[in-house]
Amino acid sequence: MEIARETGRQAPSIADRMAEGRAIRQNVPRSAHAAWTPPADRPNPLDLLTAQDEGRVQDLVPIRYGRMLASPFAFLRGSATVMARDLAGTPTSGLIVQACGDAHLSNFGVYGTPERSLVFDLNDFDETLPAPWEWDVKRLVASIVVAARVNGFRSGQCADAARAAARKYREQMSSYAMMSYREIWYARITAEDIMAQAPASIRQDLQRGARRATHHDHLQALAKMTTQVDGTIKIVDDAPLIMHLSDEILGEHLPRIAKAYRSSIRDDLRMLLRRYSFVDFAQKVVGVGSVGTRCYIVLMQGSGPNDPLFLQIKQASASVLEPYAGKSRYTNHGQRVVRGQQYIQAASDIFLGWGREKWLDIYVRQLRDMKGSADVATMDPKRMALYGALCGLALARAHARSGDAARIAGYIGTSDRFDSALVEFANAYADQTERDHATLAEAVKVGRIRAETDR
Repeated sequence: MEIARETGRQAPSIADRMAEGRAIRQNVPRSAHAAWTPPADRPNPLDLLTAQDEGRVQDLVPIRYGRMLASPFAFLRGSATVMARDLAGTPTSGLIVQACGDAHLSNFGVYGTPERSLVFDLNDFDETLPAPWEWDVKRLVASIVVAARVNGFRSGQCADAARAAARKYREQMSSYAMMSYREIWYARITAEDIMAQAPASIRQDLQRGARRATHHDHLQALAKMTTQVDGTIKIVDDAPLIMHLSDEILGEHLPRIAKAYRSSIRDDLRMLLRRYSFVDFAQKVVGVGSVGTRCYIVLMQGSGPNDPLFLQIKQASASVLEPYAGKSRYTNHGQRVVRGQQYIQAASDIFLGWGREKWLDIYVRQLRDMKGSADVATMDPKRMALYGALCGLALARAHARSGDAARIAGYIGTSDRFDSALVEFANAYADQTERDHATLAEAVKVGRIRAETDR
């Protein structure tokens, strides 16, 4: 398209681009996506996982494995590096998007836009990188089957939930293919949209969830996470999840990190941030796969006690997709995460930025900003299918925003052939995840891997 603009030639039409997508099936049939058989040279998943432990806070690494040990779904959440390696050997159409890189079921949720409305979208971008769109979709549908099995669903119910996500992705991509680029860019999945389309039986649950997310803000964090010590507000230690520690990277060099971060955000937001004064900071354990990477929360105060600002500073390392999709164009992985998030999300945190100190790349965001996520462990089959479809919709919007919706839609087509292939893949990869989880459990049992619970 760049060449077409430079030479004055007309860009390919939607119909032409869809035809180009359909033509790809001759080399990569849609049915090819059904296959998953571990190759003979597949590495031990524990080797891939332990390789990530280098450079992490070693005292926290056992918590990572403790969390992954909880269930096959927890293992899948923490083992993006394993699935990235596996997906690299699967067929792709050659169409590239800004991939999330870790699009499992629990990395979607609601959050507040700068206009203070609730939207539903992807919410984790540590692994984002330009990559084949199929990798994200396969991780999503596989995570649905794994989670559904953990919840005790029958095989048909697991397949139905995965199929709902694949079908919604296909249908929505077809809709995006007909839109202008600006229409896709402006598209959002609002709480009102979700409520209007949801069955009457779950609307009350959705309304309660929306209210909880609305109140999941800085004031709530202030009440829950701080106390008064001699008239000064302090973050409360909750070892090992939240702790005041002397850190050679952040503690000594926080001013330089803050300066680098401030230079990455807009001038108007920099002026807003300067109105807030530093109060306290502490280390915080988050997620599953991220446990052991450096993550801190910073408490700042504005015009008074009811004007707190919690920022999260998180270490950014190379994406697990890089060995297979190529290195990022950004030399700072914090910038890679931020730029990827801004590209994918319909609206992003106003304080999103990045920085670097010595060897540590970081990105910064608000800790709580009307964020909420679904409790996958409590879902019944009907809710799992509805939620999977919602995630498929959000993933299609993200891919249409950064890729070519018409070519992807042309390749997928309008039949359920691609859906069926993804369900078959998801079932096979769920079996693989269960085997890998058992491998971790055995390693913990014999003492090769040390695992600890949070409490």
